[in-house]
Amino acid sequence: MKISARNTLSGTITAIEIGSVNNEITIELAPGVVLTSVVTKASCERLNLKVGDSAYALIKASSVMIGVDD
Repeated sequence: MKISARNTLSGTITAIEIGSVNNEITIELAPGVVLTSVVTKASCERLNLKVGDSAYALIKASSVMIGVDD
């Protein structure tokens, strides 16, 4: 797989919440470190995503915002 995104995080799918149009995919990157993404239901089916499968989270953004509490 070759991609232009520099932030490629690998992990294991731990949960899939199925919706009517979109599915919410949770990937555990390391013990206790999770990332959640929303993809179309069609994409989830096309990729044949299942809990327990290995997957990549690909992040490409022109800016990443950071916030802190006052």
